[in-house]
Amino acid sequence: MSAARNGTARTGTTSPTGPPGSGTRIGRRRFLGTVAGGLAAAVGTALFTAEDAAPVQAGHRPRHRPRTTRPLFLGTYTSKEGGGTGVGLGTYDATTGRITATGVVAGVADPSYLALAPNGRTLYAVDEREEGAVTALALPPGGPPRVLGSRSTGGAGPCHLSVHPSGRWLLSANYLSGSVAVHPIDPGSGALGPRTDLLVHSSPPPGPGQDGPHAHQIITSPDGAHLLAVDLGNDTVYSYRLDPSAGKLTPVSYATLRPGAGPRHLTFHPSGTFAYLANEVDNTVVVCGYDPDSGRLAPGEPQSTGTGQGTSFPAQILVTREGRFAYLANRGHNSLTRYAVEAGGARLRLLDTVPVGGDFPRQIAFSPDQRWLFAANQKSGSVTVFAVDARTGAVNQVGEPFAAPIPVCVLPL
Repeated sequence: MSAARNGTARTGTTSPTGPPGSGTRIGRRRFLGTVAGGLAAAVGTALFTAEDAAPVQAGHRPRHRPRTTRPLFLGTYTSKEGGGTGVGLGTYDATTGRITATGVVAGVADPSYLALAPNGRTLYAVDEREEGAVTALALPPGGPPRVLGSRSTGGAGPCHLSVHPSGRWLLSANYLSGSVAVHPIDPGSGALGPRTDLLVHSSPPPGPGQDGPHAHQIITSPDGAHLLAVDLGNDTVYSYRLDPSAGKLTPVSYATLRPGAGPRHLTFHPSGTFAYLANEVDNTVVVCGYDPDSGRLAPGEPQSTGTGQGTSFPAQILVTREGRFAYLANRGHNSLTRYAVEAGGARLRLLDTVPVGGDFPRQIAFSPDQRWLFAANQKSGSVTVFAVDARTGAVNQVGEPFAAPIPVCVLPL
């Protein structure tokens, strides 16, 4: 198991710390203040209205000014001291980026990663525990989110999930077990059915310093033809085909990184023929070619993260929808690296690194318009917001960090 994993809540050996002094307590007050005494096992202030949910028809001009307040969800650890009590609810101002807490969906255990259904009506969370599970939450227009139920992932420590573009299947990665799972999604309610498949990454053997496979991510390729699962323990990215009627996975290929790379997170260039891989253990990024026909990934040479010598535990990499810039979160260095994307996606050129404004940025996310970039800082108990310059790709922190209990995932809508 990697050193970075031993320093997080996932192993259960060390609890992440909040801000110095009373910062963790203050963070929880800010985040939970609206729900103290008012929530039992339900939800706080409703985030969604009919106006939010209704699509804008072509040629239709809204009668009212566009809403500037948008929903935002936070994933956290609930089993650790200073952690949350479920999925955090909030809003952000689309003109300023300012976050406001509005409540909590209680009763969801260790929801460390979140994903939204394509239709926007259901939210899914991993339950990152020894007996791993995934939980579905309905997002009714005009009403509060509600828990629909949970299903076992068949493994331990699930840390990532995604929804297939068809909206019919939920895909999850069990970190401690090194396996990936598939669950069907009810097309009407969004609830999850019994698991349809579970595959363990049994080969190739674990990399240096690893005790076995550690699946860290599973996503669908841009063309929808393949699923790609990133395994940190095996230094490998696996490609699968998904049977769209039975929910079964068929392995088609795998790409092995150099020993000890520790691949963690993959994101695709908009062209669909290149992907960028953040390697947690050896502190590098890799540009990969991708063949949509075969599903085969072809990793290139490792590149610098701009954080200097030593291990900085890169966490997540994002690319803009135009494919011009990429951003990498560095946990040890507590920074964001900015890259220029060149040659149609085939090359990354390091531009700079900027302080993330918090400690241990576990995950980063764009707002839908990509005007804002949010960073969930696990150890400082904060979320920082950055304005993104669409022309230069420069990011600049706005306002003070938002205090939250061990935030490990932020999902702005």
